[in-house]
Amino acid sequence: MRRMIPKLHSYTVARDYGFAPNPFHGFCTLATCKPVIRKSAALGDWIVGTDSTTEGRIGRLVYAMCVSEIMSFDQYWNDPRFLEKRPFMYGSVQSAYGDNIYFRDPVTEEWRQIDSHHSFEDGSPNLNNVRRDTKTNRVLISEDFVYWGSSGPEVPSFRGHKLRCRRGHKSSFPPEVVEEFISWIRGLGERGYCGVPTEWL
Repeated sequence: MRRMIPKLHSYTVARDYGFAPNPFHGFCTLATCKPVIRKSAALGDWIVGTDSTTEGRIGRLVYAMCVSEIMSFDQYWNDPRFLEKRPFMYGSVQSAYGDNIYFRDPVTEEWRQIDSHHSFEDGSPNLNNVRRDTKTNRVLISEDFVYWGSSGPEVPSFRGHKLRCRRGHKSSFPPEVVEEFISWIRGLGERGYCGVPTEWL
């Protein structure tokens, strides 16, 4: 259900590989990590990721996305629009970091994780990642996003509120702060995939 006043969810992108979020093929998707945000976000909400780990980029934006769709892992896995987001570990760097990695076994209903960035190096499932990612059976999807990766702008404060947080996430911004942020992000005039992931450099 879309809220009348959208919420803004901000967190630190600890490792920016183009996996979480995945900004490729015309959609920005958050399908792994951040289970609390994936559980609580609603249609129309904004998700913002800032960089705090790269020297010279602390407090800069990695991406911002307005949630336009929410679906389960099985829906995401079976949707033909997102087949290209299934990872192929022996293809391009971009294809190796696909985030469409989970589905339920049709017989046992157990979670299956395909060879991906969240698997072990030999391709076997990393059960710790499986448990953490599938804790929230929701994938956040956006066609209204901007992803800078390594080249994002410095984030100003909005009415004295800083978006950056060291741990966890922030989602209790006042409505006027959310509105000011949306006006600011729209005013930048950028959209879609605008820069390579930080960890690719």
